[in-house]
Amino acid sequence: MKLRVLGCSGGIGGDLRTTSLLLDHDVLIDAGTGVGDLSLAELAQIDHVFLTHSHLDHVASIPFMLDSVGWMRREPLVVHATEETTGILREHLFNWKLWPDFTQIPDPVKPMLRYETMSVGRTVDLRGRRLTPLPANHAVPAVGYQLDSGEASLVFTGDTTTNAALWPVVNGIANLRYLVIETAFCNGEKELAIASKHLCPSMLAGELRQLARGAEIYVTHLKPGEGELIMQEIAECAGKWRPRMLETGQVFDF
Repeated sequence: MKLRVLGCSGGIGGDLRTTSLLLDHDVLIDAGTGVGDLSLAELAQIDHVFLTHSHLDHVASIPFMLDSVGWMRREPLVVHATEETTGILREHLFNWKLWPDFTQIPDPVKPMLRYETMSVGRTVDLRGRRLTPLPANHAVPAVGYQLDSGEASLVFTGDTTTNAALWPVVNGIANLRYLVIETAFCNGEKELAIASKHLCPSMLAGELRQLARGAEIYVTHLKPGEGELIMQEIAECAGKWRPRMLETGQVFDF
């Protein structure tokens, strides 16, 4: 399995792109603004989108992708999400008011978009690539993911604050190689992190103390303009785990 980071910022501006990860050539983990850097040919190859949650910085590219290449597809784009997230997309995004309902276009029998409901702990197997939703704790219903090639696993927490339910699951992954975890705010904005259900460096350190396995750790979703400060504070309070900043264009082979 090969995972390419299309976007990993908490916002936009310059070369910043919001959360979107491309698994091999045909699967997206979230669909933030980074998806827009793909060519039409690359977009047309994407068959599945696995969403962590419904916030705009994680779903923004789905409507444009369908509008751009939906007509090029023989089968619907499958969006995998929890029942709660699917309900939000139906009511607030693909509702004919904010954007057309592509589950009805060109017709309900052969649509461009299809939803596949999933739940925490239930693995989806795509030709030997195993994707398992993991617990997350965010302002809206959310999940993270374990991506398991058989040889190794990458865990992506998605957007989350302190999350005691996650660590027993992560510690049970025998082939864990990578952990990608968010830290959206600096320590000076801890109250905002708590209110919005994100992490700051001191909270990240508390979470990593629950990690009982070795893994390469990468930090994602940093607030634009504060990346250097956040990583400095992480080095000061969580340095023994050696977290590194996730970067757009980074590729993980596992």
